[in-house]
Amino acid sequence: MKHLLAFIFAIACTAIYAQTDKEKAEKTVTKSKIEGHIYFLADDLLKGRETGTPENKIAAAYLANTLRSYGVKPNPKTGTYYQPVSLEKVSPPSQQELMVNKKVLKDFVAMDVAALTYTKSAVFVGYGLEEDYKGKDVKGKIVLLEAGSNKTKDTRASFRLMSQKREAAKKAGAIGMIEFVDAQEQIWSFIDHNFNAPSLKIATEETLTDQATLPYIWVKDTNGTLLNELEKNATNEVNLALGNSERTKVISQNVIGVVEGTDPNLKKEYIIYSAHYDHVGVGTPDETGDTIYNGARDNAVGTTTVLSMAENLAMYPTKRSALFILFTGEEKGLLGSEYYVENPVLPLNQMVYCFNSDNGGYNDITKATIIGLPRTTAENQIKKAATSFGLTAIDDPAPEQGLFDRSDNVHFAAKGIPAPTFSMGFNSFDGEVTKYYHRPGDHADSMDYDYLLKFFRAYVLAGRNIANDPITPFWTAGDKYEEAGRKLYHSKVPKK
Repeated sequence: MKHLLAFIFAIACTAIYAQTDKEKAEKTVTKSKIEGHIYFLADDLLKGRETGTPENKIAAAYLANTLRSYGVKPNPKTGTYYQPVSLEKVSPPSQQELMVNKKVLKDFVAMDVAALTYTKSAVFVGYGLEEDYKGKDVKGKIVLLEAGSNKTKDTRASFRLMSQKREAAKKAGAIGMIEFVDAQEQIWSFIDHNFNAPSLKIATEETLTDQATLPYIWVKDTNGTLLNELEKNATNEVNLALGNSERTKVISQNVIGVVEGTDPNLKKEYIIYSAHYDHVGVGTPDETGDTIYNGARDNAVGTTTVLSMAENLAMYPTKRSALFILFTGEEKGLLGSEYYVENPVLPLNQMVYCFNSDNGGYNDITKATIIGLPRTTAENQIKKAATSFGLTAIDDPAPEQGLFDRSDNVHFAAKGIPAPTFSMGFNSFDGEVTKYYHRPGDHADSMDYDYLLKFFRAYVLAGRNIANDPITPFWTAGDKYEEAGRKLYHSKVPKK
């Protein structure tokens, strides 16, 4: 009997090791498991998983206990599956009143808040860049601005110009800024939701006492109607009553787990598998009256890629070790990943790759879109994995959106760690993508799970390919982050 049991055990082990990596991916990634994770995370019960809410903590507990059930080891720093993230919650002032030329304005947001009561004329300064202040006396006054610059009126570009305009206004002696923005309804809805609702940032001793020095207000100005009137007037009267914001401390959490590699040497190197699990919570209702932004695509799908990888590696470890990180606060400004790279639970120079997953939506079920695909030497490993499951891996088709810099991967890239983002297939960032992006209609039952099965299996196989490759992945020559990588890893990377 003893010999028979030994024989059976030997046969079983042989069968396990004889499996290909593709078969291992197929073994653990099933449609029912995928649906189970996504339907739970995108359920109305979780009210959109907004960072700092009890529902966000429920999602974190679900993820932690799922990792525990797989046999994944906990965060080595805490012995739990959590990394506490200390945040500061900034609530908008209760008093916000604005009139321009005796017209009461309702569609405005205070991008920067500082208490101010103002009842007198304001000065129009064009775009509000430094050269626009020449010959204008704005000391002690509010300035009125046109969004963007003479090169672009795009809302995202206008947002990026804010710091430059803020400094110009301070230098000229202005005490407040009102900028008129011709934003599309969907974009304005996003701005309104994020700035007229409590915001979060990483808490430090400085942030808990820090206050803006002058208010910076954006006004929704469809087709530039208000701006046209301002430009015609010799003077413009402004009545502004703005209170201070309220600040409180909030604790959220990244969810972390580890699986050790099998190779005596390569297990010292780690592949990070990451995604954010938060979403934007409850907000403006859509045409159906739905107010819950469920975030099935963004980012219950990304979260499920990491859970799928964790289950697979717990059963079939790779040569390299794995670090699973599920971030909080991505929708609040990539906060969880920002906190993590400054407070890593394992040395960053042991992290040789960050395989992030984040999504807005999809409009091509024949593809997987990898933001930054050709930027790392693991490109072919990812392409092969996608092909194995009938998909084509493509690079970012919408570089104008700056997607590489808009997800958690960018904090790891800045430290030097190769870090692309694995996303569902899209050929352009519009149509079926923007239809669901940060919208209440992003429900679990609105997705193609036959496609998602291929997508998740491709991610798992790509991760296995990279983790088992004897050659350590790195940035491709000439990449923006190549030098940061050389600094992080020193002599471990190939010479130029």
